[in-house]
Amino acid sequence: MAKNAHFDFSRLSPAERIQLAQDLWDSVEDAAGTEVLPLTDEQRAELDYRLADLHAAPDDGSPWEEVKDHLLTGLLEENRQKRGV
Repeated sequence: MAKNAHFDFSRLSPAERIQLAQDLWDSVEDAAGTEVLPLTDEQRAELDYRLADLHAAPDDGSPWEEVKDHLLTGLLEENRQKRGV
């Protein structure tokens, strides 16, 4: 892991690092909006494709919060197992 002069991120669990990354991304998104983060034509086409797919089969897939909770729970459990807790 890369070193940071202000904070040692390796002291955080994987789940805490993921949450930190999510919080950091959300803060950029909230502050900047899409005008600072423009999409390429390819990205816009992919989003259009995914949106059309969602409308065609709205019950396929899972909400982000559900997926995120599942991933974080799995990481926490894996971390506990590695530590023998």
